[in-house]
Amino acid sequence: MKLTSARKTLYTLAFALVVVTLGYGIVIPVFPFLIDGLGGGGREMGLLIALAAFTELLFGPVWGGISDRLGRKRVLMVGIGGYAVSLAAMGMANSMGMLILARALSGVLTAATTPSAMAYVGETTSEDDRGGGIGVLGAASGLGIILGPGVGGWLGGASLSLPFYVGAGLAVVALVLVAALLPELTRAEPAVQRRPERPKPLPGVGEAPRRLWQQVVGPGARSLVLLFVASLGLANFEAVYGLYAANRFGFGPERVGTILVVMGVVTTLGKGLLTGPVTKRWGDRAVAEASMVAGAAGYLVLLAAFDYPTVLLATGLFILSKTTLRPALLAQLSKETVGGLGKTMGIGNTAVSMARVIGPIWAGFAFDLDARLPYLTGAGVLALGFVMSLLWHQRTKRR
Repeated sequence: MKLTSARKTLYTLAFALVVVTLGYGIVIPVFPFLIDGLGGGGREMGLLIALAAFTELLFGPVWGGISDRLGRKRVLMVGIGGYAVSLAAMGMANSMGMLILARALSGVLTAATTPSAMAYVGETTSEDDRGGGIGVLGAASGLGIILGPGVGGWLGGASLSLPFYVGAGLAVVALVLVAALLPELTRAEPAVQRRPERPKPLPGVGEAPRRLWQQVVGPGARSLVLLFVASLGLANFEAVYGLYAANRFGFGPERVGTILVVMGVVTTLGKGLLTGPVTKRWGDRAVAEASMVAGAAGYLVLLAAFDYPTVLLATGLFILSKTTLRPALLAQLSKETVGGLGKTMGIGNTAVSMARVIGPIWAGFAFDLDARLPYLTGAGVLALGFVMSLLWHQRTKRR
């Protein structure tokens, strides 16, 4: 069956996002062992994880504005091409400084891909088909996130550099396809005609944090604070998991990668099948509070795990509680904030991104002091969020 132009465009963009998210996941199970070989530890691991969230937070709005001016295809190609170069540089890194620099470059350039791809779909589809197109890109990103750690772990068992080179090679393939198959779109010639707009200045590198601060003192501040606290507690788990599994149980890249695949599968199934029914049955606040308690308990169960099966079980239980926590808090925020829903969700995602920057840095520092400390403090932060939610709810009822 011959593909239509629109379908070919969508599949090309989906493949590009699979490659980018696959490449992101590929490196995660390899980092602990690569860092150890370069003489690093928890602080370096936390910094590498935080860099991805930090650069996304700062440069995502910048690349979106640039693509409005220069065209989606050009910015998309810059992101994919730069990502290929940065992955190859990480594979060749022979010092911690080179690895950190390559990781930072990767984050800055990768931040250009998703906004450009989403905007491209928005301008090449009708209003009726747009939701389906964006859904396809979301599914492509999810597929890459799920498969990436497993592929990286299995490749890393043969060579710690191999996952980086494989990811870079796939990025080159995606770059060639984008260059050959996608027509360029500009603001002057969009596929979906819109009213002409006066050019707006490009968003600055500090725009997202400034919007977040403005909202902290406005309506919905409590839900926003809870979202930040909960995300901060969850970030402790994600930041040093590979190091913890390698040092505590002696797992290699293959087992760490397999565990991360289990995490991705449970997260995807939980969000798709569990979050909607439980929040509809018990409400956003109750689900969020139960998830915080379950997450704190999950940390403690993970600390008590003693072999591969118990680690898999403890990890699955923890991740299952995590899948319902952020969606419930975001839903609660959307109901309590006055103003545009899109702006509110953007501010909520900014709070999550800031927690994903601060959390890994702390977790890496704590890991160097005691391997159990990141998870003990993560449990404490989630317990604090639960208590804050209870107290605020009781105060609201009294009023």
